[in-house]
Amino acid sequence: MAYLTLFISSVIINNFVLTRFLGLCIFFGVSKNLNASIGMGMAVTSVLTFSSMLAWVVYHFVLLPFHLTFLTTVVFVLLIASFVQLLEMIIKKQAPALYNMWGIYLLLIATNCIVLSVPLLNVESSYTFLMSVVNAIGAGFGFAIAIILMASLREKLRLADVPKPLQGLGIAFILAGMLALAFLGFSGMIAI
Repeated sequence: MAYLTLFISSVIINNFVLTRFLGLCIFFGVSKNLNASIGMGMAVTSVLTFSSMLAWVVYHFVLLPFHLTFLTTVVFVLLIASFVQLLEMIIKKQAPALYNMWGIYLLLIATNCIVLSVPLLNVESSYTFLMSVVNAIGAGFGFAIAIILMASLREKLRLADVPKPLQGLGIAFILAGMLALAFLGFSGMIAI
């Protein structure tokens, strides 16, 4: 039950994009297209999950025993950047259309603050390996839900009569604010 609570909390209640406002560069950049948003949600979820697993192992079996915890952020950044580079090579070879659709945003996953903050929060919260994995998967699903909702709304707005000054990012910021208000309505339901 604790794992389900942690998962739901990281997906909805403590959503990194809509309640903690992290990862907004990719959120606004990729959410123009629903297909690209679905793919980016999957990519961020996989990077979050695998980098959190690897970061937990490195932290508990290398950094902690050798008293090198002051290097945690640097080591985690290097792990994440390496994993994203590997993911980029795989996607470029296996799905070139998706690679071209994501453009620069695929590389921005490495510098996305969500991808770094989840492993750091896992370590700070003293989560077990399984709890770290559940939190990472939940954070990835939360990101995917947020970006897919945003892309769906932005695609619908292409058909709407939006006033000229609000077209583009103006209406996107208003939508993001409304989504954030909806998700903030869940705050406090599960204490972590």
